[in-house]
Amino acid sequence: MAGGDRRMADIALIAALAGGATVAEAAKTAGVSERTVFRRLQDPAFRQRLETARQEMVERASAMLAEMGTEAAATLRALLEPTVPPTVRLGAARAVLELGARLRESEELARRVAELEAMVSELERRRQHGTSRAN
Repeated sequence: MAGGDRRMADIALIAALAGGATVAEAAKTAGVSERTVFRRLQDPAFRQRLETARQEMVERASAMLAEMGTEAAATLRALLEPTVPPTVRLGAARAVLELGARLRESEELARRVAELEAMVSELERRRQHGTSRAN
């Protein structure tokens, strides 16, 4: 396979695999054999490009969800109005309470992870500082 053809096949493979395609589906999309896909997956540089593509997809999806979050919250607020049937209001109220609890848990977890990361960084800094003084 010529260099340009391989690059194009890799681009197609990465796009398909990052999007959740199976090896067989990705091979068909890229016009290569399944064996080629497995061989490419053994290459650390290819796997890194695949992981980067997956992460970028997750970040884009997350940004879209965050953008829609305000509109969704406004919709839930509208469903709590007294003119809305009681069963719909009850469902909206449950959703608000459940989502609020999950959001608080997520924020707490993020805060705790940040604290742990800061502690690890400080310990690494101290270890490096101690090592450099000993030399």
